[in-house]
Order: sequence, then structure tokens, then C-alpha cells
Amino acid sequence: MTKTKDQLRSARWFAPDDLRSFGHRSRMMQLGYDEEDFQGKPVIGILDTWSELNSCHSHFPERVKDVKRGVLQAGGFPVQMPSLSVDESNTKPTSMLYRNMLAMETEEMIRSHPLDGVVLMGGCDKTTPGLVMGAISAGVPMIYLPAGPMLRGNYAGKILGSGSDAWKYWDERRAGNLNDAEWNGIQGGIARSAGTCMTMGTASTMTAIADALGLTLPGASSIPAVDSGHQRMAASCGRRIVEMVWEGLTPERILTQGAVRNAAIVAMATGCSTNAVVHLIAIARRAGVPLTLDDLDALGRITPLIANVRPSGKDYLMEDFYYAGGLRALMHQIRERLDCSALTVTGKSMGENLEGAQVYNEDVIRPLTNPVYQEGSLAVLRGNLCPDGAVIKPAACDPKFHFHEGPALVFDSYPEMKKAIDDENLDVTPDHVLVLRNAGPLGGPGFPEWGMLPIPKALIKKGHRDMLRISDARMSGTSYGACVLHVAPESFVGGPLALLKTGDIVRLDLANRRLDMLVDDEDLAARKAAWTPPEPRFQRGWGWLFSRHVTQADQGCDFDFLQSDFGKAAGEPDIY
Repeated sequence: MTKTKDQLRSARWFAPDDLRSFGHRSRMMQLGYDEEDFQGKPVIGILDTWSELNSCHSHFPERVKDVKRGVLQAGGFPVQMPSLSVDESNTKPTSMLYRNMLAMETEEMIRSHPLDGVVLMGGCDKTTPGLVMGAISAGVPMIYLPAGPMLRGNYAGKILGSGSDAWKYWDERRAGNLNDAEWNGIQGGIARSAGTCMTMGTASTMTAIADALGLTLPGASSIPAVDSGHQRMAASCGRRIVEMVWEGLTPERILTQGAVRNAAIVAMATGCSTNAVVHLIAIARRAGVPLTLDDLDALGRITPLIANVRPSGKDYLMEDFYYAGGLRALMHQIRERLDCSALTVTGKSMGENLEGAQVYNEDVIRPLTNPVYQEGSLAVLRGNLCPDGAVIKPAACDPKFHFHEGPALVFDSYPEMKKAIDDENLDVTPDHVLVLRNAGPLGGPGFPEWGMLPIPKALIKKGHRDMLRISDARMSGTSYGACVLHVAPESFVGGPLALLKTGDIVRLDLANRRLDMLVDDEDLAARKAAWTPPEPRFQRGWGWLFSRHVTQADQGCDFDFLQSDFGKAAGEPDIY
């Protein structure tokens, strides 16, 4: 459906000849604009998650200029709308506490302003799902502009991957194998440019998911942040969003069951972050598309991991992935498994967007006959420790832990755990199962990335670098190891993890997707009866609202009142 000028959403603010529109136009003139600048043109909001503390988005001030150039070229009127900037590095206790705040801000900012379409600028972990979730609920034409990965790290002739190598070398530091000069050299060399983590962590996972959903220009998620192609892509986003407004191409036409399935398959094939589970479920439910943990596990069992990119891959980083052909090339490899009829922001089908894509390095983007890992990157576990599910990344841990039994070593808080693991006299063996609880959505608070529990120093010094670890927390997508995460229900609300005791035997059976504590039902019932709920984390403010309405990990951690099945959206605002 092609729109006319009178059908633009912004026409409600600017078109009528009455006192209300007089005020709107008068204030626009106060800003230095003539009516010819905005009248009868699509008003394009550029939602920019830049801040001086967000290194992932430090190039966004220039990219805003690129987007504006494209909007103006296409006959639109661009307006920059600063948005909440959350990053996983400096936002504490975790940016996950504020993902839903960004989603709410995005939805309400779009609804309450004269915006005909929006370009969403994000990339760091929670900004992609936060922006996308809010824009889905707002319902105006939108296009996502991924920040892009940073350049690969380098120190002393070694290629460094953000996050993954930080954990790796921190263990060596704790073992006494790195001096101050070496440690400082790694610290300065691991992040060398603007952009998101250059491993297949949560940032690259989520931008790839947005790409596979059809919400970005084809392959936009793969372009490094500082590549000149990123500037050209930004300008193209500006031009395309204007066309989308005239075409009436809204998210509801793009985010179908097929698009969500495409995103899930691509996530598995790329070696995605475990955080993909939480965010993709939340995005799908905002769009009214049912998606469960079991759906994701089923796709994981049949989707080979073909992106040889750290941490699930062994040798390469996102820059190499881009040179090898990027996401378009990977999707072309698995196109028979995808719904190629799915509509995208280009106005064309996914299949049309993939035409001509090529793989230029088959060690980086593997053929299906030579995958990095035969199954997808994630597996969902069930059992008496996690009746509502837990997730693990099998390809990123030592295969010897795929079946494991060992005694639990349980910690109720991160400070308690950290003090113990730094004690070289800790009574611990490689067979022990480290457990951290009270770190879920309510317990953390906010579901922090504490799930990659450090290996005890006593074992580090003996050469051990992995062991089975279990938590109701999340884990950075750049992390690796035998870590079971997102245990649901979380311990803070009385989930079975709250009943586990140090010394109890825990069994992980990955092949059968089981995680159990070998404790009889009668004993567990007695423990449950004796359990007392902890004090709430918040008494007021955002934390209080978050605690009252956030769903558990298996349901996407969205607010219950924001999901599509809660009620109708507010609709257009009154203008008087």
C-alpha cells in the first residue's frame, strides 16, 4: 500500500490548519526549520544509543550524519532522538536490568512524537533487543542499523578476541604466568577500535539475529564498525527507511513465524551466545509469534555450527567472518533450511537478498559437510534442578563434561564465591560442580553475567582450565566453558536450585538433555518446606517495577504487561 502525504503519521502534528498544528509548526521554526523542510515529508527518527561511556557505539555521532545524508537524499526529514545507552562493560549490576527500560522508552518515544519511521542504532548486547522490542510494539516502519564489530585485537604478535581472551589470560594471570607488563599489553591490545566485541558474543549474535529476521539491510550485521562500508550502509539505511514509510512496510509484515525460525536457525549456525535464547524469545513474543525453549533445542539438534568464529569456533574473529563473505554467505550455505519467502526491510524476500552471496574462505564459513560442530551451538536441559529449563553451549566446553557426575560446591552470592575460589587451600577437585545461585532476574538483581564462574586458584595452578559450573545467572556471549546457565525457576523465587546443598551429587547428561541433583523427592520436599524467601532487592523505583513484572529466563525476561497477549497497544496519542 503506497501512502500519500496526507496519510503520513506526522501529518496529524503538522498538516491541520488549527491552533494545535500552529504550535507544532511554530516550535519547529523555533528550531530553525522552514515548513519546506518537514511539511509533507516522512519524518524519520534516528534513535541513537550513543554515550561517552559506551565504547561499542563511539562512532555513532558520525553514523548519525551518514543516516541523515541518506534520509535527505530520499526526500525525508531526519531528526536525531538520543536514547538510553546501556553497555555490558560499564552498566552495573548488568545492562539486562535496563533492556526493558530501553524497550519501553523506544515504544513511547516513537508513539509520542511525529515520527513516520525510525532508524534504530544499536549493537552492544541489550541495545539490539531493547530497540527492536520497543519498535515492534510501536508498529511504525523501522530499520535496524548494527554498530558493527571492532577490529580484531593484537598483542605481541597474537590475535586477541574480546572477552574470550580476557578470561583466558586472566586465568594465566591468576596462575602467576603473566607479569604486569604483559597484562597491561593485553589490556591495551584487546580492544583497538570503535565497535562491539569481535567474537561471536552477544552483540554479534543479536545483530545477526536482527539481520536474519529481515530487519537490517542484507549482511549489515557483518560490516566492521570502522570499515568505510559501514558508512555507506548507514546512508543506505536513511534512504531505505523513507521508501519504507511510503510503502507502509511495518514490522508486523516482516516478523512472521518464518522470520523467527530463520533467526533461530542462523543463531545456531553461527555459534550464538546463550543470551540469544532470552532475547529471541522476548522479541518473538512481542511480535505475537510463539517461541519456546523446546523449539530452540529442537532446531539446535539439527543445525550444524558452521561459523568458525570464537568462542565456539577456534581460529577466527568477526573481521575474518566479514572477509569470508559475512552473514549473507553463511545464510546462503544453509538456504535450503530457511524460509526464503520471508519479507525483509528491503521489500524483497530473504531469498532474493541472498542471491549472489559467496563464501570466500571455507575454513571460516564451513560447508555443511565440514561443520565446526555437528549440532547447533545451544542445548536446553531439563531435570529436577531446572524443571523450566537451563541452557548450555556444548561446542564451547570440553567434551568430557558432556556427561558428568560430581559433588556440588554451592555459593549463595558472588562475593562468597569469589573469596572461596581465590583461596589456594580450598577443598576442591576437578570433579566438583561449582554452583552460584541468587543471580537470576530477581536474585541478581537483573540477571547479571556471572555464570562463567572462575576456576578455583587451587585448580588453576595445577593446570585445570575448565570444570562444570551451574548458575541461574547469564554468561557473557564471549565466554566459554562447561557452564550451565539460566536455571529456571531461579533460586531467589524458590526454584529447585535453592534446595541444593554442598556435597549433593549433580549429574549432567547432555545427550539426554538432563540436569539433576541425585537427591530423593522426600528429602527435597523437606528442604522446600524449610526454605524461607529472601528479602526483596528493591523497595521503590525502577528496580521495584522490574521485580514485580519481569518474567523468568525461559519466558524471555520481558515485562508481563508488555507482551502482545497482555492487551492492545495504546494506539495513537490524542493531539489537542
